[in-house]
Amino acid sequence: MLGIIGAMDQEVAGIKAHMTGVTVTSRAGMDFYQGQLCGKPTVVVKSGIGKVNAAVCTQILADVFRVNAIINTGIAGSLQAKIDIGDIVLSKDALQHDMDATGFGYEPGIIPQMDVSVFPADEKLIRTAKEACETVNPDIHVFVGRVVSGDQFISDKAKKEWLAEHFGGYCTEMEGAAIAQAAYLNHIPYLVVRAISDKADDSANMDYETFEAKAIEHSIRLIIGIAERAFFS
Repeated sequence: MLGIIGAMDQEVAGIKAHMTGVTVTSRAGMDFYQGQLCGKPTVVVKSGIGKVNAAVCTQILADVFRVNAIINTGIAGSLQAKIDIGDIVLSKDALQHDMDATGFGYEPGIIPQMDVSVFPADEKLIRTAKEACETVNPDIHVFVGRVVSGDQFISDKAKKEWLAEHFGGYCTEMEGAAIAQAAYLNHIPYLVVRAISDKADDSANMDYETFEAKAIEHSIRLIIGIAERAFFS
């Protein structure tokens, strides 16, 4: 079964509209819509914003629904000049940029007492998503790169440059790395899909509302394209 997580209503409503045979299960204040998406067993859920909500949601997908793959869909701010508003970033891997134990001698982003702090996405999901995106969203570009996550909306140019320089991030958002870590701990393949809604700098407030709807439209088309191509039992 495929688990699909979006942080906001707008990010999952269009996917739920394509589902059939839906039943709803509520856990931890979240409604899990279980049914068929393109004929594939799927559960879709709005996690809420932020890393804690995202991690709790992922654990429920693992424990209650026994999903064998997780896709996190949503929007993000670009950290690279080549990645424009409307483009798609697929996670090569993900890390938490606001994990800071430097006072104990750790580098920024390193999780103390864990062997892994950067969580690789599933290569098969990456390939499937890239192929799907090039077909269903021919008007935009798709990139594979690092997603950096933190409980912060990045709207400062200096912070954007720091994230790009220190972590090599392609985009920044608020849930992906938490989902990646929870998926890693549960041995579940995952992929973060992010449509770019702003440039994550001083123009973010201006761009965000204008381009959010278009970015979500691209990501929904991509999720449907992935479901059509992939097999989940």
